[in-house]
Amino acid sequence: MSDYARYLAALIPEKDSLKLVKTEAKQYYETHSLQECYIMGLQLYQAENFQIQEVGVLLLGYAAHAHEDALIFLRDTVSQHDSWKVQEVLAMAFDQHCKIIGYETALPLIKAWLTSDRATVRRAVSEGLRVWTSRPYFKENPQIAINLLAANKNDDSEYARKSIGNALKDISKKHAELIAQELASWDLSTKEIRQVYQLASKFIR
Repeated sequence: MSDYARYLAALIPEKDSLKLVKTEAKQYYETHSLQECYIMGLQLYQAENFQIQEVGVLLLGYAAHAHEDALIFLRDTVSQHDSWKVQEVLAMAFDQHCKIIGYETALPLIKAWLTSDRATVRRAVSEGLRVWTSRPYFKENPQIAINLLAANKNDDSEYARKSIGNALKDISKKHAELIAQELASWDLSTKEIRQVYQLASKFIR
């Protein structure tokens, strides 16, 4: 165990403390090289404490623009973690990577993850970028955000569908007309699409 891992083990309480996890990851990122963030991220993910693992996941998100293997690890390994709390942090790490490289630059990656065969990978995108239209690029291009999300309205995972529906609902608060137009085009003959529709239309009158 590294000195930093021991420090985290002594610092992080048994109870859930996401704020502390995010603070520690950001501080490490700001005071270490991207190579160090990448290596430490992989090491911390091997810890038994899920919150120390979360620090590692966030460090991998910070380092991913310089280390493609970090992004692959997030997609292929972290997405299989059985804790929903770690999946939430995966979403944050994905968003952090997109923020660093720019959301427009990240479009091919966003599309690729949204079409993954793993529900947790798809959800990392839809959940990580919420509120989508508060993000640069999507703020100026809300229809693109809507199109990307709506393409997954028939997702075979309820876990992913709920995120899609809620993300569209978020957008409707500022772009009700665009969401209403999108929803009006949907075929509601399947229960999956109806579920997303019900979530997305909550604020549409």
